[in-house]
Amino acid sequence: MNWGRFVMALTKVMLDELEDAVRNVSDFPKEGIQFKDITPVLSDARLLDGCISHLVGKHSANTVDVVAGIDARGFIFGAAMARELSVGFVPIRKKGKLPWNTYEESYDLEYGSNTIAIHKDAVAEGQRVLLVDDLLATGGTASAAVNLLSRTGGNVVEAVFLIELDFLGGRSKLAHVPVRALLKY
Repeated sequence: MNWGRFVMALTKVMLDELEDAVRNVSDFPKEGIQFKDITPVLSDARLLDGCISHLVGKHSANTVDVVAGIDARGFIFGAAMARELSVGFVPIRKKGKLPWNTYEESYDLEYGSNTIAIHKDAVAEGQRVLLVDDLLATGGTASAAVNLLSRTGGNVVEAVFLIELDFLGGRSKLAHVPVRALLKY
Protein backbone atom coordinates (compact mmCIF):
# COMPACT_ATOMS: atom_id res chain seq x y z
CA MET A 1 0.00 0.00 0.00
CA ASN A 2 1.19 3.51 -0.81
CA TRP A 3 0.92 5.16 2.61
CA GLY A 4 1.49 8.62 1.16
CA ARG A 5 -1.60 8.23 -1.04
CA PHE A 6 -3.54 6.80 1.92
CA VAL A 7 -2.66 9.81 4.09
CA MET A 8 -3.48 12.10 1.17
CA ALA A 9 -6.93 10.57 0.94
CA LEU A 10 -7.47 11.46 4.59
CA THR A 11 -6.28 15.03 4.11
CA LYS A 12 -7.64 15.66 0.59
CA VAL A 13 -6.67 19.06 -0.71
CA MET A 14 -9.65 20.99 -1.91
CA LEU A 15 -9.41 23.28 -4.92
CA ASP A 16 -10.31 26.29 -2.79
CA GLU A 17 -7.21 25.60 -0.67
CA LEU A 18 -5.08 25.75 -3.81
CA GLU A 19 -6.82 28.95 -4.88
CA ASP A 20 -6.26 30.52 -1.45
CA ALA A 21 -2.55 29.68 -1.69
CA VAL A 22 -2.02 31.34 -5.09
CA ARG A 23 -0.56 34.80 -4.49
CA ASN A 24 -1.32 37.81 -6.71
CA VAL A 25 1.68 39.96 -7.60
CA SER A 26 0.80 43.26 -9.24
CA ASP A 27 2.81 44.71 -12.12
CA PHE A 28 4.99 41.62 -12.68
CA PRO A 29 6.76 40.96 -15.02
CA LYS A 30 5.66 44.36 -16.30
CA GLU A 31 3.21 47.09 -15.40
CA GLY A 32 -0.44 46.12 -15.76
CA ILE A 33 0.12 42.36 -15.40
CA GLN A 34 -1.46 40.61 -12.39
CA PHE A 35 0.91 37.66 -11.93
CA LYS A 36 -0.41 34.47 -10.32
CA ASP A 37 2.44 33.23 -8.07
CA ILE A 38 2.20 29.49 -7.41
CA THR A 39 5.28 29.22 -5.19
CA PRO A 40 3.16 29.00 -2.00
CA VAL A 41 1.53 25.86 -3.48
CA LEU A 42 4.92 24.41 -4.39
CA SER A 43 6.44 25.06 -0.97
CA ASP A 44 3.68 23.23 0.94
CA ALA A 45 4.10 19.45 0.60
CA ARG A 46 0.42 18.71 1.21
CA LEU A 47 -0.78 21.32 -1.29
CA LEU A 48 1.76 20.23 -3.89
CA ASP A 49 0.77 16.58 -3.51
CA GLY A 50 -2.91 17.46 -3.74
CA CYS A 51 -2.25 19.63 -6.77
CA ILE A 52 -0.49 16.75 -8.53
CA SER A 53 -3.40 14.42 -7.72
CA HIS A 54 -5.90 16.92 -9.14
CA LEU A 55 -3.79 17.45 -12.27
CA VAL A 56 -3.50 13.70 -12.88
CA GLY A 57 -7.27 13.46 -12.44
CA LYS A 58 -8.77 10.25 -13.78
CA HIS A 59 -5.76 9.41 -15.94
CA SER A 60 -3.76 6.22 -15.53
CA ALA A 61 -1.06 4.34 -17.40
CA ASN A 62 -3.99 2.84 -19.33
CA THR A 63 -4.95 6.26 -20.78
CA VAL A 64 -1.56 8.02 -21.02
CA ASP A 65 1.81 6.88 -22.37
CA VAL A 66 3.82 10.01 -21.50
CA VAL A 67 3.39 13.33 -19.74
CA ALA A 68 4.77 16.40 -21.51
CA GLY A 69 5.57 19.49 -19.45
CA ILE A 70 6.17 22.99 -20.77
CA ASP A 71 9.28 24.91 -19.66
CA ALA A 72 9.61 25.66 -16.82
CA ARG A 73 6.83 25.25 -14.27
CA GLY A 74 5.24 22.51 -16.36
CA PHE A 75 8.39 20.50 -15.57
CA ILE A 76 7.62 20.65 -11.85
CA PHE A 77 4.13 19.27 -12.29
CA GLY A 78 4.86 17.04 -15.28
CA ALA A 79 7.69 15.04 -13.75
CA ALA A 80 5.67 14.40 -10.59
CA MET A 81 2.61 13.44 -12.65
CA ALA A 82 4.68 11.05 -14.80
CA ARG A 83 6.00 9.38 -11.66
CA GLU A 84 2.48 9.11 -10.26
CA LEU A 85 1.28 7.50 -13.49
CA SER A 86 4.40 5.32 -13.95
CA VAL A 87 4.98 6.76 -17.43
CA GLY A 88 7.78 8.77 -19.03
CA PHE A 89 8.23 12.54 -19.01
CA VAL A 90 8.89 14.70 -22.09
CA PRO A 91 10.28 18.23 -21.64
CA ILE A 92 9.17 20.96 -24.01
CA ARG A 93 11.89 23.60 -23.64
CA LYS A 94 12.72 27.07 -24.76
CA LYS A 95 14.68 27.27 -28.02
CA GLY A 96 18.36 26.37 -27.73
CA LYS A 97 18.07 24.35 -24.49
CA LEU A 98 17.76 20.82 -25.91
CA PRO A 99 20.94 19.04 -27.06
CA TRP A 100 19.55 16.80 -29.83
CA ASN A 101 17.63 17.23 -33.10
CA THR A 102 14.53 19.30 -32.45
CA TYR A 103 11.31 20.64 -33.88
CA GLU A 104 10.67 24.30 -33.03
CA GLU A 105 7.52 26.37 -32.87
CA SER A 106 7.23 30.14 -32.38
CA TYR A 107 4.22 31.83 -30.81
CA ASP A 108 2.99 35.11 -29.33
CA LEU A 109 2.56 35.73 -25.62
CA GLU A 110 0.35 38.29 -23.92
CA TYR A 111 3.49 40.45 -23.61
CA GLY A 112 5.96 39.30 -26.28
CA SER A 113 6.90 36.24 -28.32
CA ASN A 114 8.95 33.07 -27.82
CA THR A 115 9.99 29.79 -29.40
CA ILE A 116 9.81 26.33 -27.83
CA ALA A 117 11.35 23.05 -28.94
CA ILE A 118 11.03 19.29 -28.51
CA HIS A 119 13.37 16.47 -29.42
CA LYS A 120 12.23 14.91 -32.68
CA ASP A 121 12.28 11.45 -31.08
CA ALA A 122 10.69 12.45 -27.75
CA VAL A 123 7.32 10.86 -28.48
CA ALA A 124 6.69 7.75 -30.56
CA GLU A 125 4.07 7.66 -33.29
CA GLY A 126 0.62 7.25 -31.74
CA GLN A 127 1.66 7.69 -28.12
CA ARG A 128 -0.99 9.23 -25.88
CA VAL A 129 0.28 12.44 -24.30
CA LEU A 130 -0.98 14.33 -21.26
CA LEU A 131 0.23 17.94 -21.63
CA VAL A 132 0.68 20.05 -18.50
CA ASP A 133 1.64 23.61 -17.63
CA ASP A 134 0.98 25.91 -14.72
CA LEU A 135 -0.98 28.56 -16.62
CA LEU A 136 -3.23 28.91 -19.67
CA ALA A 137 -3.40 32.57 -20.68
CA THR A 138 -3.65 33.52 -24.37
CA GLY A 139 -3.02 29.91 -25.41
CA GLY A 140 0.06 30.60 -27.55
CA THR A 141 2.47 28.44 -25.59
CA ALA A 142 0.05 25.54 -25.18
CA SER A 143 -0.99 25.65 -28.84
CA ALA A 144 2.67 25.62 -29.91
CA ALA A 145 3.30 22.64 -27.59
CA VAL A 146 0.34 20.73 -29.06
CA ASN A 147 1.69 21.44 -32.56
CA LEU A 148 5.13 20.16 -31.57
CA LEU A 149 3.71 17.00 -30.04
CA SER A 150 1.67 16.41 -33.18
CA ARG A 151 4.81 16.77 -35.32
CA THR A 152 6.47 13.99 -33.29
CA GLY A 153 3.49 11.73 -33.93
CA GLY A 154 1.99 12.07 -30.46
CA ASN A 155 -1.72 12.33 -29.71
CA VAL A 156 -2.56 14.86 -26.99
CA VAL A 157 -5.37 13.31 -24.95
CA GLU A 158 -5.73 16.34 -22.67
CA ALA A 159 -4.06 19.62 -21.82
CA VAL A 160 -4.26 20.34 -18.11
CA PHE A 161 -3.35 23.51 -16.22
CA LEU A 162 -3.28 24.61 -12.60
CA ILE A 163 -4.61 28.05 -13.59
CA GLU A 164 -6.62 29.39 -16.53
CA LEU A 165 -7.02 33.11 -17.12
CA ASP A 166 -10.28 32.57 -18.99
CA PHE A 167 -10.78 36.24 -19.83
CA LEU A 168 -7.81 35.94 -22.23
CA GLY A 169 -9.52 33.23 -24.30
CA GLY A 170 -6.59 30.83 -24.57
CA ARG A 171 -8.83 27.78 -24.54
CA SER A 172 -10.09 28.73 -28.01
CA LYS A 173 -6.61 28.06 -29.46
CA LEU A 174 -6.89 24.49 -28.18
CA ALA A 175 -10.36 23.77 -29.56
CA HIS A 176 -9.28 20.36 -30.93
CA VAL A 177 -7.81 19.21 -27.58
CA PRO A 178 -9.70 18.56 -24.33
CA VAL A 179 -8.68 21.24 -21.81
CA ARG A 180 -8.98 21.12 -18.03
CA ALA A 181 -7.95 23.80 -15.55
CA LEU A 182 -8.11 23.45 -11.77
CA LEU A 183 -8.50 27.16 -11.05
CA LYS A 184 -10.10 29.82 -13.26
CA TYR A 185 -9.73 33.57 -12.99
